[in-house]
Amino acid sequence: QVQLVESGGGLVQAGGTLTLSCAASGNIISINAMGWYRQAPGKQRELVATITSGGSTNYADSVKDRFTISRDSAKNTVFLQMNSLKPEDTAVYYCNADRIRTSTHWVYNYWGQGTQVTVSS
Repeated sequence: QVQLVESGGGLVQAGGTLTLSCAASGNIISINAMGWYRQAPGKQRELVATITSGGSTNYADSVKDRFTISRDSAKNTVFLQMNSLKPEDTAVYYCNADRIRTSTHWVYNYWGQGTQVTVSS
């Protein structure tokens, strides 16, 4: 069974840094794009950053120049380094994989359970 497990969330002061990790497991052969999304209380889930299997990246305007997404395809892991954090970055951050090929089937639009990031002012 495919799993996406996020880690690295926590409480940090404004201006601080956190790095999130998301490890995929479950007899995985390959993963297409992976990404990070976030959902603040009372708001819709929004895109933070994505990265394709080829390494092309895309960022929300609100995090450009502060956040960096990267991946280790050999370990089926995606990272999100978050610098210069702001209170408005407070949210639950979710990992997503849009297409996963396993040894037996394909899995589409798969989500992790989320990790809380809280930025205090």
